[in-house]
Amino acid sequence: MPRLTPEIIAVAVEGYESQKAHIDQKIAELRARLDGGPAAPAAAPEAPTRKRRKFSAAARRRMKEAQQRRWAKIRGESEPPAPAKAETPKPKRRISKAGLARIIAATKERWARVRAAKAQQEKAARKAARKKAAGKKAAVKAPPARAAKRRAPVKKAAIRKAAVKATPAPAHAVTEATAQ
Repeated sequence: MPRLTPEIIAVAVEGYESQKAHIDQKIAELRARLDGGPAAPAAAPEAPTRKRRKFSAAARRRMKEAQQRRWAKIRGESEPPAPAKAETPKPKRRISKAGLARIIAATKERWARVRAAKAQQEKAARKAARKKAAGKKAAVKAPPARAAKRRAPVKKAAIRKAAVKATPAPAHAVTEATAQ
């Protein structure tokens, strides 16, 4: 079941009141037909209430003072003394040029410190990245010994020797070699 909030309840009340007004109208029509003449409605629909207006503090103060004067007149008292002086609003404060200059200088100094700290962090990050990259380069430059042999450029003479070793020897050469 949905939670009933004041807004939902207010909307429901308005809906039921409109239904009630509609039903009252239908009842009045039926009674008029029954009696043969106009009939008073069973219940007069109530006028919807308006929202309260909002008043400023000064307006509420004036209303309060007027109400106090009315009650004083009814009770037969003398009017309450008027306020000593109407409160004059304080003049708007202005900052001096020197004060404004100090604030601006302090703000610039604060931002300079922030920028310097940020630059220092970026510098440290770049240094760490260079150090990390240098470490990776050293690992790439000095591969393990096996990998170095495989990757080393091979001279043509070495290729010929390997080819000679890899080719099978004639059968008569093998028998001569084993006979010795």
